[in-house]
Amino acid sequence: MRHEEYMQRCLQLALNGLGTTSPNPLVGSVIVRQGKIIGEGWHHKAGEPHAEVMAIRSVADESLLREATLYVNLEPCAHHGRTPPCSDLIIEKKIPRVVVGTGDPFVEVSGKGIARMRKAGIEVTEGILPDQCQQINKRFFTFHTQKRPYIILKWAQSRDGFLDWERGDDEKGPNWITGKEAKILVHHWRVQEDAILVGAQTAITDNPSLTVRETKGKNPVRLLIDPDLRVAKDRNLYDQQSKTIILNLQKEGTENTVEFIRVTDRALVMSSLLEACYQRNITSILVEGGAETLHHFILSGNWDEARIFTGTVSFGSGLLAPSIQGLPMDSSIIGNDHLQILFRE
Repeated sequence: MRHEEYMQRCLQLALNGLGTTSPNPLVGSVIVRQGKIIGEGWHHKAGEPHAEVMAIRSVADESLLREATLYVNLEPCAHHGRTPPCSDLIIEKKIPRVVVGTGDPFVEVSGKGIARMRKAGIEVTEGILPDQCQQINKRFFTFHTQKRPYIILKWAQSRDGFLDWERGDDEKGPNWITGKEAKILVHHWRVQEDAILVGAQTAITDNPSLTVRETKGKNPVRLLIDPDLRVAKDRNLYDQQSKTIILNLQKEGTENTVEFIRVTDRALVMSSLLEACYQRNITSILVEGGAETLHHFILSGNWDEARIFTGTVSFGSGLLAPSIQGLPMDSSIIGNDHLQILFRE
């Protein structure tokens, strides 16, 4: 097998940690001797051993490490965090060769792990499938290079391009445009992201829980943009199923699982949101609406990916879906609905 094939295996292993490693990256590692994989592992959860450690521990005969090559999709760490530096363990075990997919953008690591291993006489090869290795950690790279979360916009629209029909003043509750299959997929997405966000009008009209119910996994942090605190405290976002952060113009403090962040000016809501997420190690946000909130993210350029469902129903009139331009990355059929994924160019 070539470097690329072993690195592909690292990426496969790394994906096992999707939804559990944040704020740490997704990392997989493979150890090869004489063309045979003798050990492999991945990072399971923040605070637990890193992928390189798991791979080394999986090797039955530790003496073989001195004749082996370690593959890993992200540069081994060189700092003491919750766990000791992986680069030190690699040196200690006298592994002679290391192949790295891409460097680590985190300032405590960036280049230091590779430099430390080379100084110890280890042969280090860099840049194997670098685009794929960065893509798998798009959340981690965005967080550390742009100092903000990776932002995914998500909405469902009717066949004729509406988010909702024309409602009367008393019409409340969610409007299901898509089918069961799409709903289950969205709940899988919720597990994968650190936070989920809606605006005040969506919270009032739909009263969403924004929790994970259609699959297993952790609930994301719930983010609510409610400048005038219009959302009543008997709404689902005020229950205690998950932490909720509310950006507003009036109040600061914490009540049970709800944290209020006071913003001094409406024009500062977006920048305050991104800063608050960065300070709290929230590396990704799934923005689920509504129309005005999605528009603000699009207009400000604060988005990285858009996931757009188109259902089979038509409304004829109503609340128009957002207009967005991006690089088409995927198109698929989920049940009876169409899903398009765009990346910001």
